[in-house]
Amino acid sequence: MKNAASLLPSSAATARERHLALNRRQFLRGVGVCLTLPVFESALPGVLKAATAPGAVGATGGGAPLRLAFVYVPNGANLDLWRPVGEGANFAFGKTMEPLAALKHSVQVLSGLDHKNASPGNDGTGDHARATATFLTGARARKTASADIHLGPSIDQLAAQRVGHLTRFSSLELTCDAVRKSGACDIGYSCAYQYNLSWASANTPVTPEANPRLVFERLFGAGSPAERQQNFQRRQATQKSLLDLVVGDARAMQRELGYHDRQKLDAYLTSVRELETRLERSESFGALPIPAAEAPPTGLPADYGEHMDLMFDLMTMAFQTDSTRIATLMLSADGSNRPFPQIGIPEGHHFCSHHRNEDELLSKIARIDLYYMQHLARFLQRLDQTKDIDGRSLLQNSMIVYGSGDADGNKHSHDDLPVILAGGGGGTLRPGQHLNAGGRPMSDLFLSLADRMGVPSLERIGDSSGRLALI
Repeated sequence: MKNAASLLPSSAATARERHLALNRRQFLRGVGVCLTLPVFESALPGVLKAATAPGAVGATGGGAPLRLAFVYVPNGANLDLWRPVGEGANFAFGKTMEPLAALKHSVQVLSGLDHKNASPGNDGTGDHARATATFLTGARARKTASADIHLGPSIDQLAAQRVGHLTRFSSLELTCDAVRKSGACDIGYSCAYQYNLSWASANTPVTPEANPRLVFERLFGAGSPAERQQNFQRRQATQKSLLDLVVGDARAMQRELGYHDRQKLDAYLTSVRELETRLERSESFGALPIPAAEAPPTGLPADYGEHMDLMFDLMTMAFQTDSTRIATLMLSADGSNRPFPQIGIPEGHHFCSHHRNEDELLSKIARIDLYYMQHLARFLQRLDQTKDIDGRSLLQNSMIVYGSGDADGNKHSHDDLPVILAGGGGGTLRPGQHLNAGGRPMSDLFLSLADRMGVPSLERIGDSSGRLALI
């Protein structure tokens, strides 16, 4: 195997040679398989720095990739325990956000952001479908349960159209819920509105993937879907993991990398092995029965918390390997009536959200909110502990929006939404504060994030009225 320097294209190298050189260091190869690698600065300094030069689209000022992700949680929140105390840097988390205490320096709590187009207007009932549909589009969904759906492009897809060419996948859409492309769901609204966060255009939702195994094979394999499936079946037949088949290439690469990149590779391979083990364990159990709910598709983890963690970890690795810089994760569609027996709540989430100000139901909503927050905190801590190409953490070079299209689930209100913005945006954000926007469209936040992703030409999205000052 040649050393890393010999793989760098010379000034006279062809475009094809440049592509092959870059591709060689994006993967470890084995018999019939490839394993995507994290970004190593020492492996391809010339090509890599050109691809992520300071000021480049989708890059930080220091030249590292800049990531943008959106995480959706259903049915609003117990707002009294969600809201922080104080504004600016002198604020205290509400009880719901206590799991984020160690990451306070990396988190902004955003208040006063509204989605007016999720409100009934002249359309009447159907708030859950509108809440999900509007969350990343800011647009009003046409009320229809037929094929003539009409909404608007979502901010993740608008950003992906500009930066998606820089990575293997222009964007990554994930869900821990059902995948429904058609049919009637919330009163008079197509299921497409309620079960899709991402929209490529006004009438084209981008279907998310719910199966962690399929996401794993897509991210860490290469070739067509059929080839990836064949490779997976080959590994199953021989009872070998993906790492077993690339171990020779990994050892050869370790001899070529610098000290810090060797440490990064070791940590990354350990994470991949651990993720494979968890996938195998989750697939070995059948789905637990849930009253009044459809059985999940074959291969989905029976434990909801494990499902969330797997998806969060896959998103982390997608960012670490620069497989994509844009991602969305729907933890559950709005209106979800999922029970939470793992925390002692047999009733459905949607049932509890109509709390009628009863203390017992409010308490259960608060416990569900806290459960979701604990899994978010684990994800953010993982990002914070993972070093990026520039020595910062992935969290410092990311912008992670977490929130719901509902505020108070009992009222189906869509103003002053519960929203968190985590990460440093590559140094362009000022985390560690509570920012009250004072009743502005949430779409204004999207314009500000788009600017940081290198999409300054975006003049409007949904009902935006301008850019939200974030620093």
